[in-house]
Amino acid sequence: MQKLIKLKPLFLATFLVASGWAQAADLLETFRAAQANDPVFAAARATQQAGQEKLPQGRSLLMPSINLNANTTYNDQNVQYGAALQSVPPAFAVIFPSESRFNSHSYGVSLVQPLFRQQYWLVYTESELQAAQAELQLKIAEQDLMLRVAQAYFDVLIAQDSVQLVNAQKTAISEQHAQAKRNFEVGTATITDTLEAQARYDLTGAQEIAAQNNLEIKRSALQQLINATPGDLTPLGKEFKLEVPQPANMEKWVEEAQLNNLQLAIAQASAEIAEKEVARNRGGHYPTVDIMANYSRNTNVGSLILGTESTNKTIGLQLNMPLFQGGVVNSKWREAEANRERARQELENGRRNVAQQARQAYLGVVSGVAQVQALQQALTSSESVLEASKLGQEVGVRTNLDVLNAQQQLFSTRRDLYQAQYDYLLSQLRLKQAVGSLGEEDLSKVNQTLH
Repeated sequence: MQKLIKLKPLFLATFLVASGWAQAADLLETFRAAQANDPVFAAARATQQAGQEKLPQGRSLLMPSINLNANTTYNDQNVQYGAALQSVPPAFAVIFPSESRFNSHSYGVSLVQPLFRQQYWLVYTESELQAAQAELQLKIAEQDLMLRVAQAYFDVLIAQDSVQLVNAQKTAISEQHAQAKRNFEVGTATITDTLEAQARYDLTGAQEIAAQNNLEIKRSALQQLINATPGDLTPLGKEFKLEVPQPANMEKWVEEAQLNNLQLAIAQASAEIAEKEVARNRGGHYPTVDIMANYSRNTNVGSLILGTESTNKTIGLQLNMPLFQGGVVNSKWREAEANRERARQELENGRRNVAQQARQAYLGVVSGVAQVQALQQALTSSESVLEASKLGQEVGVRTNLDVLNAQQQLFSTRRDLYQAQYDYLLSQLRLKQAVGSLGEEDLSKVNQTLH
């Protein structure tokens, strides 16, 4: 049952791809499709799997190593004896043959168990940190995928909104152009009103082409993530609400980022690895102690003299004490110390960057709330200005150009409001990423604002 539950996101993503996104997909569905199809995230997953192998590799250095060796040899010997033996009677010649042909076989097993190897132990502890880094890298890749999907998703939505707004503006200008033309024909308006409306209509036509082209580009960027042609996407709905970050204290968010930011955790692990590297290279001067055990068996078969067979068993301790290796140990020690200082500075730089990132994300949410509220008020004002301009044109106190300008202001304000709403939602996700807590539940919360 647990395996079935784990397969649900992948099955859903595969179904969405296979069905060509026949129905409108929301943000969460798009993210799961990207999880199954984005090559960048797939590469990060493979990197994590490779990084996990560092742990058994480091542990293996502390385990015994056992080797089996065997050989078989055919021997053809021709021995020439000195003059003293050449006078030996023929009856004794067989005892001292000049030629012999025989097979010799041997096999053996050897075991080495490290008892004291300071460098091996430090390599093992480093491998634990490297495996932890691999896990953190995968989590970072997943958070990055969430932001890339959200960015691409909202880019498509704002591009769709822009196309719809341009079309609506084009329709409104067309109506103004027709009205200006009628007024000119009956003599209540000048040709200037008609020409102004025509110029605005032609400009909107160019804007419509640019908006359509931008929409195709944004859809292509989303397609790259999910490996499928995206269909209709669920837009923002009535559930959209503005929320100030809690706690409403920027420094509290900075403190949390300093404790839990994933990039900072990786930098901290790198600094610890660099510290262990110093100790490991210093250990190049230390002695090593191993248990050595060996079993071997040798057999000579077919000898004209006499077949032989021998067995050898040994066990003992072996001490190695490096005395001088050309200065390489000290050189590597100095290199490790320099790398340790580099890791410390990179960690400090990471702390400062994380603090700045948290402040920017917090301010992005706070200013996003204020901007959306201001644009909502501006939209209401722009609608009033347009209505007043149309009424003024009817009574002769406003011109056709005033109405066209009011329409342009209304559509621009509405587009800016849409963009501000999407930016606000992205800022919320970036703030959670800055403090290292961005997860699927945060994406689901944003998804609830869609309908």
